Amino acid sequence: MVEKVITLENVSMLDFLGSDNENIRQIASAFPQSKIISRGNEIRIKGQAPEILRINDILNLLLEHFNRFGKVTPENVMDYLSLESSPVDLLQSKNETILYGNKGLVIKPKSANQKKLVEASFKNDLVFALGPAGSGKTYIAVALAVRALKNREVKRIIITRPAVEAGENLGFLPGDLQEKLDPYLRPIYDALGDMVPSEKLKFYQETRVIEIAPLAYMRGRTLHDAFILLDEAQNTTSEQIKMFLTRMGPNSKVIITGDQSQIDLPRRQKSGLTESLKILKDVKGIGVVQLTGKDVVRHRLVKSIIDAYEKHESSEQKEVTNADNRSKQSH
Repeated sequence: MVEKVITLENVSMLDFLGSDNENIRQIASAFPQSKIISRGNEIRIKGQAPEILRINDILNLLLEHFNRFGKVTPENVMDYLSLESSPVDLLQSKNETILYGNKGLVIKPKSANQKKLVEASFKNDLVFALGPAGSGKTYIAVALAVRALKNREVKRIIITRPAVEAGENLGFLPGDLQEKLDPYLRPIYDALGDMVPSEKLKFYQETRVIEIAPLAYMRGRTLHDAFILLDEAQNTTSEQIKMFLTRMGPNSKVIITGDQSQIDLPRRQKSGLTESLKILKDVKGIGVVQLTGKDVVRHRLVKSIIDAYEKHESSEQKEVTNADNRSKQSH
């Protein structure tokens, strides 16, 4: 048996350990062969060396999380325990920092699920990143694409999305289709603006090293030596997403992002994203990462807003289901 003592300094023990030491008890239950004791500002770990090292790495990740967000929840602990790669790999490898952007900006995942997205992209050529607005799925995907271009792993970046009107009428906007779509692509331009100097970004777009285009422009093409991002995929039809998926060529990497709670298709139109996840669930080599409101890194109120809307939508769905059941019973 080996013993290791970790001393926590300048840390609120209640916010780190959780109510009734719930966070530590959750880690202890994941490693039944070891003994974890918390007293004062010390955590003692007793067990075999390999397991102690893994527990120590997880605690370091949780400390890093605490320093960023000021609190550790049981859900955070579960996320870090479920990481496929060992925490020591995540702490020491390039997985932590994706790339350095403009003016020394360090771009790296800010939550456990964002780390899972980075990890899944390194392991798979096709990844679905699902989650609400603000959870970082598009930003991380763009960063991974820029990283691959900078490292010469691919020759170009292609970013696309379906031209669906999200409560807006594109016909009344000035300009051609590209100009009408540009406002909807603003989050992607903003992300690229953090990562690529403006003059270089302009050159890349003029030479089509970085191409941002509506999904319809992908038809009939074979996209090889490219990092391809399909954004807002919940608004694709079944035909569109099948067309897109079959565009993959040699040495291509694809990330498909979407929020299944924000489908803007006509009411009776099936979402291609939802259907493809069912069809491809048993296909090897495809990664699926689910981000949640807990990954939102915008203003603190955004998480609360997302939670409130999810509760409201769940309540409305229950009312519709109950009404349908009453209607069936009356007949």
